[in-house]
Amino acid sequence: MVATSARQGTPHRGCTLSWFVEGDGPPVVMIQGVGIGAEGWRPQVEGLASRFDCLCLDNRGFGGSQPPGEPLTVELMAEDVLALMDARGWASAHVVGHSLGGLVALYIAHRVRERVRSLALLCTFASGAVPTRLTPRMLAMGLRTRLGTRRMRRHAFLRMVLAPGELAQADPDALAQQLAPLFGHDLADQPPVALRQFQAMGRADATPFLRGFSGLPTLVVSATHDPIAPPSAGQALAAGIPGARYVEVPNASHGVTLRFAEQVNALLREHLDGAEALRQVEGLAMPT
Repeated sequence: MVATSARQGTPHRGCTLSWFVEGDGPPVVMIQGVGIGAEGWRPQVEGLASRFDCLCLDNRGFGGSQPPGEPLTVELMAEDVLALMDARGWASAHVVGHSLGGLVALYIAHRVRERVRSLALLCTFASGAVPTRLTPRMLAMGLRTRLGTRRMRRHAFLRMVLAPGELAQADPDALAQQLAPLFGHDLADQPPVALRQFQAMGRADATPFLRGFSGLPTLVVSATHDPIAPPSAGQALAAGIPGARYVEVPNASHGVTLRFAEQVNALLREHLDGAEALRQVEGLAMPT
């Protein structure tokens, strides 16, 4: 069972955003991707909450964040996160994003860089054209998640987010049941907002402002078998941000945060600790 933290609701631009905070320490905001809610960060919260104050939200239109409100854009999703930081009283925070959430994180840093202590960009891309491209493989994978019996659709979804080696060693029915609470829905179903999220992602492109993040501690993590955010996209993203660190997790796919949580959490702790240490050094170096 997934442990559920007490939820809070914050109205913002036509939507009451549903979110929770767990932990103690420097502030960290975690932003999810298409078709998954705040509980998808549960493995990371469990790994980080002893040292960091973790804020996780349902993106507008998903789960408890209803109604969707205004036309969905990545810019609006970035504003939602900033509204929750304001509600929490955080002048700044580390920002962690997965997939679409990584694109949202980039837009936040572009808009108000002074409020971003560091970026951790997981299985993501600088341009939404990457995951929304209709290659024959992506088209076939997407169709299989929407056609056939519910069991067939669950198995197709697993093939889209897990590496072949993971699936070969798993009971897909048990795994689909195990992952459903983390995604916030039965894997046979796609939440109604998913298409709008997908379309908003396709219209977004952070490539023009990556160079402006020079000096901002940035971690980029890709998974070797990820068909949605392939390593080439992560490599290009890291290359575009001066000083960014790139790490590729072998034997993993788009669900790396759920299935390789220990490895991802170790990378996040190292990254966040390093960014906090740098803040302290820079603070000491500031003239009084």
